[in-house]
Amino acid sequence: MNDLKQRAEEVVRLAKSDGASAADVMIREEDTFSVTVRMGEVETLKEAISRGLLLRVFVGKRTATSNTSDLSESTITSLVRETVEMAKLTSEDQSGGLPDPSLFEANFPDLDLVDEGWETITPEQRIDLAKRAESAALSANKAIVNSEGGNFDYARSKTVLANTLGFTGAYEGTVSSLSVSPIAQDAAGMQRDFWFGVARHRSQLPPPEEIGRKAAERTLRRLGARRVATCEVPIIFDPVTARSFVGDVFSAVAGDAIYRRSSYLVDQLGKTVASPEVTIVDDARLSRGLGSAPFDDEGVSTRANSIIENGVLQNYLHSTYSARKLNARPTGNGQRVASGSVVIGPTNFCLKPGQASPEDIIASTRTGLYVIELIGSGVNHVSGDYSRGAVGIWIENGKLVYPVHEITIAGNLREMLKDVEAVGNDLTFFGSIAAPTVKIRKMVVSGE
Repeated sequence: MNDLKQRAEEVVRLAKSDGASAADVMIREEDTFSVTVRMGEVETLKEAISRGLLLRVFVGKRTATSNTSDLSESTITSLVRETVEMAKLTSEDQSGGLPDPSLFEANFPDLDLVDEGWETITPEQRIDLAKRAESAALSANKAIVNSEGGNFDYARSKTVLANTLGFTGAYEGTVSSLSVSPIAQDAAGMQRDFWFGVARHRSQLPPPEEIGRKAAERTLRRLGARRVATCEVPIIFDPVTARSFVGDVFSAVAGDAIYRRSSYLVDQLGKTVASPEVTIVDDARLSRGLGSAPFDDEGVSTRANSIIENGVLQNYLHSTYSARKLNARPTGNGQRVASGSVVIGPTNFCLKPGQASPEDIIASTRTGLYVIELIGSGVNHVSGDYSRGAVGIWIENGKLVYPVHEITIAGNLREMLKDVEAVGNDLTFFGSIAAPTVKIRKMVVSGE
């Protein structure tokens, strides 16, 4: 880690000496392992170590970014010089610049992002995790006839950020995932589904057999899917599809959407925008969180941000740039993209769990749809109009009765948020955006 820190500090010193008025650089190193098995045989296997450098320089209010995977001295020297020259050719932007120094910290809490135990697991044992997950799915029922594969992925990353204001920060993280996608067949045809787990620590990752059995159950329940007549009924999103719904909320509260006025939540701070059941937070300081980090990709100290509290919109999320555009405070959500520029991203953005179990929520629904897959991207974040293809299980008298497919669910995000009737107690993190089961009072289901 020290060598990456030294290299980052050298880069910003070089940028300053080449004429930049300010600069920051992020270097990330990743040690990755990935395996895919199919029908018990290894199909792909990859192990690699990679490094990437993302540079941003300012010449007054002019900005340029660049990136490289070559960290040799000659390459970096040329890259810095060329980036400074590029900045001189760009237009001035009064909102540009590094964060205010008051937003940096010298000491950070231990977020428990690294599990050293992963290093003791051999490649053969990692491959066996994928094989065991797939085997459990294939042996669950004779209707499971094939597989799209079992996957195990692991990465250990090191992140370093330095800038010309004297800030240097570094942290490490481990993350692993295990998934399987079985295929089932009956007289009506074939269906596929999946299940997976993601965790920073090995103890958090579900056993392979549990993942395989869950994947098989999800696949089998899709056999015999049919269409339903167009109607307006309650909709229940499972945690996977509810995660997409919550992701639409993130897109609407991101500061860049707000200053561009391309969000249905513009000018709504302090107003009721959702049901009292809805409380959403973005907490980068969550211990072992998949999106946790002590500082963002601009060096701004992260924190827990309340977004919606009991239905009332509390905050938007900001990078340094969007905060300046809106005369707000950066929230620690600046994230670098491959070009080196900074966008606004989630950390651990989640809908807080409620008290009801998923079974209770289903039992409370006389007729409705339990959504298990969303298809397409028909969401307009300006108007809030929402239309997605869906696969689900039909509900009659509080019970899941048969699978449905080739349908579309439609509504408007404004009304959907206010129509949240129940939130489950099964919050599940599969990434930086998460949700439990969610019940919407009514939506249009378009079918036959």
